[in-house]
Amino acid sequence: MQNIDTVSAHILSATIIPLFYEEQAQVAEEVVKALYNGGVRTIEFTNRGANALPVFKKLQTLKSTLPGLLLGIGTIKTAEDAKNYIDAGADFLISPVFDASVADIAYLNKILWIPGCMTPTEIHMAQSAGCNIIKLFPGNILGAGFIEAIQPLFSGIHFLVTGGVEATSENIAMWLKAGAAGVGLGSKLITKQVLAEKNYLQLTKTTQQLLAVHLEK
Repeated sequence: MQNIDTVSAHILSATIIPLFYEEQAQVAEEVVKALYNGGVRTIEFTNRGANALPVFKKLQTLKSTLPGLLLGIGTIKTAEDAKNYIDAGADFLISPVFDASVADIAYLNKILWIPGCMTPTEIHMAQSAGCNIIKLFPGNILGAGFIEAIQPLFSGIHFLVTGGVEATSENIAMWLKAGAAGVGLGSKLITKQVLAEKNYLQLTKTTQQLLAVHLEK
């Protein structure tokens, strides 16, 4: 596990953070390798299934062969889950909500935690708890105009947008223009078709194309 400042810098420079859940470890490993080959170095695995923790532990072994890879865990809603994944080697934690008990665990373990917020009140609570990177979720409900409206109110906060982000250069550029520091891309990038057909080469190619937005950032 790297320190908070290092991980924060990586996330803020990444622009695109792929996120996914897969119950089969072998498939999950192939997805991570395809994303890495496409240029991604920061990935969020989500805690959305019964097999999430053992698969996440298996993914950690890839770090020895994929230099510079950061693996975080998303959908963290309890202190117990936060502690379990910290012990499993998570580089950062991401939540769909603001939860004070998760904030405490992250602080005690000196690990970056990115809470999910939807309202100015929630963003204020997160900022007061020491968070300077916040996930706006769901992005498709809030819209790009929401970022433009709230940014002047929260100096020093970097916003990541997740939920409804399209895997197109135009859509990603729209969010960045509105002021987002980056976007989370899930099933629009790691599609059911890619997984069903095991078309990992296509995933690599699509990732490379989308990262061109990062180079223009």
